[in-house]
Amino acid sequence: MTETPTQLKLGQFKLHKKVGKARRATFMTAHGSFETPCFMAVGTKATVKAMTPEELKECGTQVVLGNTYHLHLRPGEKLVKQMGGLHKFMNWNGPILTDSGGFQVFSLSGIRKMSEEGVEFRSHLDGAKHFISPEKSMEIQMDLGSDIIMAFDECLGYPATDEQIKTSMDLTHRWLLRSQKAMTRPESLLFGIVQGGLSLQHRKYSLEQVTSVDLPGYALGGFSIGEPIHLMHELLPDIAPLMPDNKPRYLMGVGTPLDLIISIDAGIDMFDCVLPTRVARNGTLYTWQGKISIKRTEYREDSGPLDAECDCYTCKNYSRAYLRHLFLSGEILSARLNTIHNLHFYMTVMRKAREAIEQDRWEQYRDDCLTRFVRSDKQI
Repeated sequence: MTETPTQLKLGQFKLHKKVGKARRATFMTAHGSFETPCFMAVGTKATVKAMTPEELKECGTQVVLGNTYHLHLRPGEKLVKQMGGLHKFMNWNGPILTDSGGFQVFSLSGIRKMSEEGVEFRSHLDGAKHFISPEKSMEIQMDLGSDIIMAFDECLGYPATDEQIKTSMDLTHRWLLRSQKAMTRPESLLFGIVQGGLSLQHRKYSLEQVTSVDLPGYALGGFSIGEPIHLMHELLPDIAPLMPDNKPRYLMGVGTPLDLIISIDAGIDMFDCVLPTRVARNGTLYTWQGKISIKRTEYREDSGPLDAECDCYTCKNYSRAYLRHLFLSGEILSARLNTIHNLHFYMTVMRKAREAIEQDRWEQYRDDCLTRFVRSDKQI
């Protein structure tokens, strides 16, 4: 069923199967195609923390996400370009998506100043002044050699007033037009970002604005920024199906395994989140039996694998007792083994989702996951 790379053109989204709103597709980039639904591993500073590129591939990673803001500050996009681009620099030959830097810049409240032209801010590294506009964001991302480039947008915090949201959406649309005009690298695919807070009316308004610009894909931004997560879950089934059916739909910065299943069921194709890698370093691990904290005393003498249903390197070779020992001892290997497992788990959830949609078993798989992950989200 899956299209081979030679059958797809750059930027083509091939929809293979739908079950309800859940979609199974392939999307082509300059560095090959990837299968959706897809979870992208976050490699903020040109590395997915604790993981080698080979380990990423082994656990099923298809796409890596880089952070425009951090890479602009260090080592600088010009150096990355001089080194042959981000793919060569970090030894990753698959697709790379970079965010616009907007979220990081706007989170620097107190050390930034926004205008119609862009955002002036001070580096969190040395306090030096920088300025990022839509044009500058596109330049940075093109110098990095990104396969998928995100338009420069404003991401409001939660909560926000209707007036603030409307002003922000209009600015995001104007910045999208400028982002598109600044694109000069044919190999890079520009995605627009829909904002609008937690209001369906505002989301529809922003969606109409953003999709008036013909682009290879579209994203939903401004979620998972502090709002009660059930509000996102309730909104997604209404807004996701309104996004273009023939383009990938990307939900930015989300989320838990439960979030992923609910979002796939609403019609979302692409995801990214630091959660699986970040919590792994803090000793929190996702399993098919529920989410666990490896530091708990109950695992001190537990000779069993972390997850009996998992075939990752960690689960095949190490006990819960050993993983607990590594974590409590502050060993670097703890971060590595925990991250290997969590990313493998996320990629397996997505692979099984693709298979379930292909085989008309989506509802069964969805319900099984919801039963497991609702329980998981309530325990730690």
